[in-house]
Amino acid sequence: MIDIKVPDELIESQYEYAGEAGRAFIAALPARVAEFVDRWELKVVGDSMYGMAALVLPVLRADGSDAVVKFQVLDEETEGEPVALRVWNGDGAVRLLDHDAATGTMLLERARDGQELSEYAEKGPAETRKAVVVLAELLAHLTSVPAPPGMRTLGDIAGQMLADTPAALKALRDPGERALIARCADAVREVVGEPGDRMLHWDLHFDNVLASDREPWLAIDPKPLAGDPGFDLWPALDNLFEADEVCWRFDAMTEILGLDRERARAWTMGRVLQNALWDIEDGRPLAADHLEVARRLLGR
Repeated sequence: MIDIKVPDELIESQYEYAGEAGRAFIAALPARVAEFVDRWELKVVGDSMYGMAALVLPVLRADGSDAVVKFQVLDEETEGEPVALRVWNGDGAVRLLDHDAATGTMLLERARDGQELSEYAEKGPAETRKAVVVLAELLAHLTSVPAPPGMRTLGDIAGQMLADTPAALKALRDPGERALIARCADAVREVVGEPGDRMLHWDLHFDNVLASDREPWLAIDPKPLAGDPGFDLWPALDNLFEADEVCWRFDAMTEILGLDRERARAWTMGRVLQNALWDIEDGRPLAADHLEVARRLLGR
């Protein structure tokens, strides 16, 4: 058995957010690592990396090439990841090298360890703007292709959001917050009938972009769905949040992606609504930064 220490932070996040599925995933992880290292003829060559939902091991393949193995809970979000990576086939994202459908385990192209776009973006305001442009240029590639049949859809997600909105509004005590979230829902109603069919990443923030020898930057960790590219702008507005930069970032991204500004604004308001619904469901206060994004976009 390969001696892999499962990080405490990953254990805690899986127990908290994934429940029984997360507990089962953690319990199976040591044996699963050994299974796939043997099956794919790999050699572990470094310490494990991890986020809230996955364990990633740097490995060498039998032909001597670098790769990583990603272990994660198989759910509605993660089951679409290999589908999207196959569709993109390395254009703007890391390549999928192998995949086990039963467990969701993936063998992936290895980018440069520890060189996230966030490290560059954090150097100063000028670098943050350049990082936003990088995100937009990647999204232009990723969203240029249609999603394949069977992918979860923005139309279904938006429809459920609107169905959940009346009860959520009743739970908000602050009249200003209630009015703002109601306006977000109104914006979504205007576009829900045309949700789009492009392949969306859904979670392209600075930490999900890595430097690469093949391309300057590559996207990782998609949570894909079929929909309108305007729904993919949100992370770049929220990362390293600066209220006075919201409109500049929105303008830059819509221009680079060639989006209709009003539709993109409506779908970005949809992301504010989505986050608000999650906060209300979990009993958390609404995030001030998220509300400010909506105010800035509405105030134009």
